[in-house]
Amino acid sequence: MSLVKSFDRVEHRRHHEGVIEHDVRLLAESEYRAAHDLFRAALHMPAASDAAWRRMAPPYEVGRVWGDHLDGELAGTAIAFPASVVLPGGAELSAAAVTAVGVRADRTRRGVLTQLMRAQLHETWRLGEPFAMLHASETAIYGRFGYGIATRARTVRLEKTAAKLRASAPGGGDVRLVDSETAGRLLPEIYRNLPAGPGAIARPQAWWQTQLRRDGTSEEHTSTAVHRDAAGNDDGFVRWTTHSNDYRFGDGRTTLRVLDMRAADSAASCELWRFLLGIDLADEVVAIERPLDEPLEWWLTDSRQCRVRDVYDDLWVRPVDVDAALRARDYAGSGAVVLEVRDATLPHNEGRYLVGPEGVERGTRETQLSLDVAQLAPLLFGEVEPSTLADANLLAVHDPAALPVADALFATRGHAWCGTHF
Repeated sequence: MSLVKSFDRVEHRRHHEGVIEHDVRLLAESEYRAAHDLFRAALHMPAASDAAWRRMAPPYEVGRVWGDHLDGELAGTAIAFPASVVLPGGAELSAAAVTAVGVRADRTRRGVLTQLMRAQLHETWRLGEPFAMLHASETAIYGRFGYGIATRARTVRLEKTAAKLRASAPGGGDVRLVDSETAGRLLPEIYRNLPAGPGAIARPQAWWQTQLRRDGTSEEHTSTAVHRDAAGNDDGFVRWTTHSNDYRFGDGRTTLRVLDMRAADSAASCELWRFLLGIDLADEVVAIERPLDEPLEWWLTDSRQCRVRDVYDDLWVRPVDVDAALRARDYAGSGAVVLEVRDATLPHNEGRYLVGPEGVERGTRETQLSLDVAQLAPLLFGEVEPSTLADANLLAVHDPAALPVADALFATRGHAWCGTHF
């Protein structure tokens, strides 16, 4: 049976005085650009130029671009491309990277997004991908579809004249500037070879083609520097843009905006920061989507010069195959708990799971803790303790003795971090 038939492709709902007919289907390649322009319009952006569309087209893969039509017109869209994500313990599971989600402004509040999300999740399950993941434009939207916050990040700001690295801070190797062509060749390989911690996701070629802007279609100039260790191996990189105010009209300040910085270890990371803080004719460095536990404050002579401008949700993850997700993760502690999961959208996930260091098994033992699938991702990635969810009434405690056991089971060392926008 086709997905379209099994999912009830056409749904009839009453809205005001008429009947809404949802036609949710995978789009043909000839419809991709219109879908992308709809997405851009939802973000208050103009339609893509020919050059911009060539740059943004790679993630639009056959069989992964969804549209919902109302009265024969495209009303909403969502796409996904194949990727993967790392769990605590190092297991890497495939995941659908969901992006370009948008609904026409004159077709909102009619169930369009709900239909798209349901269809996409059922297709993700059919494809055998245990997770779906995304970055949320609004945090109140995606919990109802089973997504939860898996990682968080922060934005930091450093004044160049005041932010000084300690003489004993780690470092070594050298940093060199590279042009866009060299960056396009080196960065994907460097990223693949870096240690991948919890929350890290794969960056497929389509992602790099879009992000590196190698065809020169963007007016925003991006600079790239690569770190090389003492053995001559490239083991880190940083990409940034420069924003300057004309002193005749503004304050004359120049800001280096760090878009992406990755390194194999603290020495390479600190050396990249040293390079950024040493760039002439710049007043401040602002870096987005940095890990919460990056020891930047501890590398500085004055920790207050690392000014955290914001802390926010980063990667949202939706367990599509709860059994596979729970089995892939490592657990600490010595006990086990029976966790009951509710999932109205994907009923195959519903049930009781005995979770412990020795493994995971489904069964009918008496429930000790229960939660909705939307709260599972924060537990899986160690973003929150079960006891914190219980305090927030997001996890029901049926056996109080199980709560400290669960806290120990799901504990992680450090914070999960994604830092890859898509």
